[in-house]
Amino acid sequence: MFSFNIFNEPLRPFNEIYKCFSVSMLPGSERQDVEKGGKIIMPPSALDRLTRLNIVYPMLFKVTNVETNRVTHCGVLEFVADEGKAYLPYWMMRNLLLEEGSMVRVESTSLPVATFSKFQPQSVDFLDITNPKAVLENALRNFACLTTGDVIGIMYNNKLYELCVLETKPGSAVTIIECDMNVEFAPPVGYKGWSHVN
Repeated sequence: MFSFNIFNEPLRPFNEIYKCFSVSMLPGSERQDVEKGGKIIMPPSALDRLTRLNIVYPMLFKVTNVETNRVTHCGVLEFVADEGKAYLPYWMMRNLLLEEGSMVRVESTSLPVATFSKFQPQSVDFLDITNPKAVLENALRNFACLTTGDVIGIMYNNKLYELCVLETKPGSAVTIIECDMNVEFAPPVGYKGWSHVN
């Protein structure tokens, strides 16, 4: 009688180090879709390894600046990067204090599903948006995760708005895929006399 340990096998994490570049450095046609969200592009070998590992879907990753240990979380958009390279949205590079060609560690992870998040617009221009909650919810469809402390960029009417993720529940990093999340805004940086927008 054979005994197969299919179901009790521990999850083996995906853990690789890549040279990272902003999406604008990706060869081929311009990829604005990557800049609009929180997903990265990895090499085909990563997909090959991930499919052989016992990975939980959706694929979520912890991305760490190897030199500073700054961390964020993301999903993956495609596996078309050159081997040894990963392409990140510019806002993510900035959050992690990365320069073109810096080394990043990309590890598979699982995160709790978001129930709440609070954002602080980084400029008062954000108040010009008629329905900021709807704009944010629409932009977040391109994100897989939120990490407390990150400053994310969202595009609206050809203008980039930056929002600091002040708080996420139930953890400091959460997945926002297929979730029912309450969203709140803090007063924008530099604004006086703010009333709560919900």
